[in-house]
Amino acid sequence: MNRKIAGATAVALASALVLAGCSSGGATPPGGTDDGGDDTTITLWLAGGDTPDTLREWLTDEFAEKTGAKLEIQQQDWGDLVPKLTTALPDANNTPDVTEIGNTQSPTFTNVGAFLDITDMYDELGGDDLLPSFVEAGLVDGKNYTLPYYFGSRYVFYRKDIWQQAGAGVPTTLDEFNAAVATIAAKNPAGIDGFSGFYLGGQDWRDGVSWIFANGGDLAKKVGGQWVSTLADPNTVKGLEQLQELYRSASEAPNDAKDSNQYIYLNDDDAVPGATEDDDPTPVSLSAATIMAPGWAHWSIGVKGEGEGGAVTRTWDDNLFGVFPLPGNDGEPAPVFAGGSNIGISATTKHPDLAKELMRIIFSPEYQQMLGENGLGPANAQYTDALGDDQFASALVASASNSKLTPAAPGWATVEAAGVLEEFFSKIEGASDLQALAEEYDAKITPMLNGS
Repeated sequence: MNRKIAGATAVALASALVLAGCSSGGATPPGGTDDGGDDTTITLWLAGGDTPDTLREWLTDEFAEKTGAKLEIQQQDWGDLVPKLTTALPDANNTPDVTEIGNTQSPTFTNVGAFLDITDMYDELGGDDLLPSFVEAGLVDGKNYTLPYYFGSRYVFYRKDIWQQAGAGVPTTLDEFNAAVATIAAKNPAGIDGFSGFYLGGQDWRDGVSWIFANGGDLAKKVGGQWVSTLADPNTVKGLEQLQELYRSASEAPNDAKDSNQYIYLNDDDAVPGATEDDDPTPVSLSAATIMAPGWAHWSIGVKGEGEGGAVTRTWDDNLFGVFPLPGNDGEPAPVFAGGSNIGISATTKHPDLAKELMRIIFSPEYQQMLGENGLGPANAQYTDALGDDQFASALVASASNSKLTPAAPGWATVEAAGVLEEFFSKIEGASDLQALAEEYDAKITPMLNGS
C-alpha cells in the first residue's frame, strides 16, 4: 500500500529505543509473562479501515473467550502511524502490545529492535506457507520480528470497450502490453483530449517499479554488508527505458501524479479529484483505457448508481471492464510491488504471553479464512481459496505469485520520507541520459539506505 512515512524515522526510533533499553537484536519484554484475567487489557493497533468491523469484533470475542482478558482495538490513520509508533513503541506504559505496520515500514522498525523476536513461533503461525516477500520485510539476521498480515497485489484494470475499438487483445508478454497501450493512445478511440492508453503518473514509482523488476533490475541490493542503490544497473536501466517510452507514447498523466485513485480515470463519471461545490464539476469522463492498482480498487470501478441515503455505488460491468495480471517478459506474471501489511509484537509489551496468543488467533485458520472472504489476501497461502474464484481473485493470486517488496534496508523509510523516488521518476520522461540520471540518484540514495 501507499504509506506516507515521517522523516528521520529510523534515527528518532533508534534513539528512543536505546533510551528505553532496547537493542537492535530484539528486546526482552519488561513485564515478564501474564496469564490474563478479567482485569487485563491488551491493545492492538490497526492501520486505516482495511480490516472490516466484523473481523475486529471476531478478534475481540475470540480473544476474550480464549484468554479471559480483554482486547482493545485502536485504529490509527496511515499518515500518523509511523510517528505514533516511533513515540509509543519504546514506552512500555503506552505501547500497543501488537500492531499492524506497512510492509515497507517494517524493515526500519525491525532493524532498531522495536519488535519482539517471534522466531520460535514462525512455524506455528504458518511457516513457509507465509508470503515470502513479507516475511523477509520482518527478518533481521535470520530472526523473525514481524510477519505478513494481509496482501493486496497490483494488477491491470482496463476498459474492454476501448481496447476492442483499438483492435487490442489481452497481452501475454510485457512487450505486447507496452505496444498495446501505445497503440490505444495513438488511436484514441474515445476521442478525448489528453487520453491515456495507460495512465501512469510521473511520480508513480510503486507501479512503475514493475518494469524494473521484470527486466531483472532492482532498487537496491546488499553488497559486502552494505546496501547499495542500483538504479544504474544495466537491467534496471532497461526497465527505465521502457518506462520512458510509456511515459512518452502511452500516458498523459501529470508529471506530479502518484499512485492514488487511478480508478477515477477508468470510470465515465467521477468528479475531478479535490473539486469542491464551488469548482467546475466537469467529470473526468473516461480519460484512460488502462490503469494499475491494488486489487481492492475494483470496488471503486463500475457504472455509477445511488445507494441508501444517496450514497454513490459502483456496479462492475463485464462488458465494459476487465482485469489481468501485468505480464512479464517470460510469459509469467510480471513481478509487481505488493501492497499490504505486516504485524508484530512490541518489544516493550508488558503482556508478551497474551500478545502471542493474539498472534495465534490472527494466524488461525478461521481468521485467515475471514481475511480472504473479505477481499484481503491471507498471509497464509493455504487459505487463498477463501478469496473466491472470480476474475479479481484470480488476478490477485497470480500477481502475488511473483510479487516483490522494497529493499529491506534499515534506511528505506528515510528514502520514502524524502520523496527521492518520486523525484527520480518524475525526471524519467524528459531525461536525455537515463544512465547519468540513475547514477546521480544512486549517489543520493545509497547513504540513506544505510542510515547516513
